[in-house]
Amino acid sequence: MGFANMLVAGSMTMVLPFLSLYIESFGQYSPEEVQRWAGIVFGVSFLVAFLVSPVWGRIGDRFGRKSILIGTGFGIALSVFFMGYAESVGALFVLRAFMGLATGFIPASMALISAQSDKRTAGETLGTLQMGTVSGGLMGPLFGGLIADTVGMELTFILTASVLALATLLVIVGVKEVIFEEKGEKQRSYHWKEVIRHIVTHPLLIMVMVIALIVQLVNFSVQPLLALYVGELTSAENMAFLAGMAFSVTGLGNLLATRKWGQIGDRIGHEKILLLLLVLSGLFFIPQAFVTELWQLVLLRFLYGIQVGGLIPCTTAYIRQVAPVAMQGEVLGYNQSFRFLGNVIGPVSGGVIASSFGIPAVFIFSGILLIITAVVVKIMLNHNSRHKEKNYEQTQTV
Repeated sequence: MGFANMLVAGSMTMVLPFLSLYIESFGQYSPEEVQRWAGIVFGVSFLVAFLVSPVWGRIGDRFGRKSILIGTGFGIALSVFFMGYAESVGALFVLRAFMGLATGFIPASMALISAQSDKRTAGETLGTLQMGTVSGGLMGPLFGGLIADTVGMELTFILTASVLALATLLVIVGVKEVIFEEKGEKQRSYHWKEVIRHIVTHPLLIMVMVIALIVQLVNFSVQPLLALYVGELTSAENMAFLAGMAFSVTGLGNLLATRKWGQIGDRIGHEKILLLLLVLSGLFFIPQAFVTELWQLVLLRFLYGIQVGGLIPCTTAYIRQVAPVAMQGEVLGYNQSFRFLGNVIGPVSGGVIASSFGIPAVFIFSGILLIITAVVVKIMLNHNSRHKEKNYEQTQTV
């Protein structure tokens, strides 16, 4: 499943380096129009995915996660295949929207693996799965740009669709869906109102979903601006490569640390790891606003990547612990919706802050947001601890 996720994540990011160039090829667009359309076309898939993720999760809980993997895998492959034959930016917009409708592969894979994982080792297991996703995200833009320069943009879409179809075939022949049965956990179906009630009555669970949103918002707030920021730090000719390196080095930090953070979370509690990583992420993000050399930015983004790499598997592992298996896919779907919402809000908020206060301000605002989130989590953990102590004292008195 990790290998399939690597192929899917790689395929999904292969087309990003030349999306603006592809839009330019449709007609006589001004640079401003290309930038506007690139933002709209890029964002629409995340917006649609935000709306449908809980639905995919619910269907997976009812009929099996493997069927969702197969359906969404071939759906994404078809949308990417037809992008290679798009003749207008409107057609590309519709196909990207359809991709958002089918973007349930990676969250469904997390739900599938989570449902068959022991709660005691869920962090390590999901961290290992996350390594496949991060690896694909790292290699995708690199290979996408290389292939597009070699064979052209249209053929790159077709090759990408072929890789997606291969990943789906791997799931069909190589993945068996089983469910890890916890003692005392009833196997039954839950109404969507019961799922909502379960989420609402667990404030820390809601906060974990907010953390997922904040992480994506922070990551995507600087993504469109990174090339410009690198340009301010250096005047080298290979600017695109250096900007790509500055972005990808965060993923490298993710790759090296995500499994380890999952292991530590299994040992001492995922909520404690979330608190620690939020603080460290903020502390390594804010100084990126004050760098004067490119190597300083690359080093800080690598260190930031090590911290933020543990947040996603630890949020998923926490959900594994507090949500019954029979509703887990739907709860993870809501969590994924929060992440997709962060993908939409991040670039917009980053652009607004950068245009008003400059690019360094985006790093400062985003870093402070991470630390504020950590403070809220700390307050909630203290409240939960006091509540448990009070219940224990009442039980002892009785």
